[in-house]
Amino acid sequence: MLPYFLGCPSWNDAAWRGSLYPTGLPASGYLARYCSVFNTVEGNTTLYAWPSVQKIERWAAQMPDNFRFCAKLPREISHAPDLHEVGDLILSFRSLLAPLGARVTPFWLQLPASFGPARLNELAQLIDTLNRPLAVEVRHARFFAKGEEERALNRMLHERGVERICMDTRALFSCQSSDPALLHAQSKKPRLPVRPAAFSESPQLRFVGHPALEANDRFLAPWLGKVAEWIEAGKRPHVYLHTPDNRLAPELAMRFHAQLSKRLPGLPPLAAPPMPTESQLSLLDLAGQR
Repeated sequence: MLPYFLGCPSWNDAAWRGSLYPTGLPASGYLARYCSVFNTVEGNTTLYAWPSVQKIERWAAQMPDNFRFCAKLPREISHAPDLHEVGDLILSFRSLLAPLGARVTPFWLQLPASFGPARLNELAQLIDTLNRPLAVEVRHARFFAKGEEERALNRMLHERGVERICMDTRALFSCQSSDPALLHAQSKKPRLPVRPAAFSESPQLRFVGHPALEANDRFLAPWLGKVAEWIEAGKRPHVYLHTPDNRLAPELAMRFHAQLSKRLPGLPPLAAPPMPTESQLSLLDLAGQR
């Protein structure tokens, strides 16, 4: 078993056919295949839409017990004008994901750039209402200014055992290109100072990389040392690797693990599951049509 959690922003990317997924694998087989290689995933889908009860049941049937699904609280919660008013939504979302049990550890709260220091009391109430392991991503500039407002945020999170998500977009913004996927990613991702926080036993890292895999190495190098340090201290960090269009996200995650293995020689290799046979693919395709 890996001493840390490693994954990508999602599992349902058809662009991974021919690499992570066999060419003939139907979409219904993606999650099981993904879980056989990686042990966590960002729950980006829940930020934009509430999954159905049936979908949660299918996920629960395919995710191993030791898998971690970092479900993002929906935008109706994270982007609400007043977090004091979303208590019922928080409890409903927590109840919806209950079949996944401890696999939803931690929940993620991705706050907009408009959420500033004056609203910290709202965040405190949300944390108390959710009453589950939580990691928070902030984007307001004052939370990165090394002043009292940032210290107040850090104190509140640390006291409650809530993780501050480390977002690193330096590799992404180091690239100058007219590629539409790159420009789109740069327009959507924040360009903020890096804060390698560890307020709990599960530090959280989101690394948004350069489209050329080898160009990420100099940006990954400090994180290799930090993640190795966390593991050696008995923590179990989460590491999520992105690329601009995420087509190469699995390869970047594998590259990270290979380089981390040089820092930690006893690290187990990532699993390389056998490719399904044609008959197995046919059965998966039929299951997906039901």
